[in-house]
Amino acid sequence: MEYLFDIKARRLYNGYIFKKKQVKRDILMDKKTVSETMVEMRELVLPNDANIMGNLLGGRLLHWVDVAGAMAASRHANTVVVTAAIDSVEFSRPVSVGEMIVLKAKLTWVGRTSMEVLVEACSENYLTGETHFTNRAYLTFVSIDINGKPQPVPGLILETEEEKKEYQQALLRREQRLQKRAKSKGECN
Repeated sequence: MEYLFDIKARRLYNGYIFKKKQVKRDILMDKKTVSETMVEMRELVLPNDANIMGNLLGGRLLHWVDVAGAMAASRHANTVVVTAAIDSVEFSRPVSVGEMIVLKAKLTWVGRTSMEVLVEACSENYLTGETHFTNRAYLTFVSIDINGKPQPVPGLILETEEEKKEYQQALLRREQRLQKRAKSKGECN
């Protein structure tokens, strides 16, 4: 990788200082497998994370889902990524204060500059070891360069039948996202 920088007009990006308009970054555009960029994240649900019923707040879960998804997308792209969309979130079961939540994020599809990530969450009672599936969400991230412009990402190698099936389903979700975006373009009053 090659990095250019200028002390006068510098900007931090991925731990390197760059001149804002004069960045040259050689990206290794080798394809990556789904397993290479998978992320597992654990959080303990504390009272501050809960509603008055003692269950994990949906907004707190969405924050953790976004963080886990962004880490997987960043690992794939080796760049900073931004959240472009959250397609669907299913809340199947509440998570109680004192339980851990385990979030597993993996890529399901990549385009030229964007990536879809599936994040699944399970609750875990660390005293008993009992686990329960609680949530699933699909998010889209876009890889950006130093100037905040979309930049290409490596391709995705699909190794299993499950990954190939998920990829095909991701293509359908992408079409639905694009149609929804086209319909929702409007102006603020």
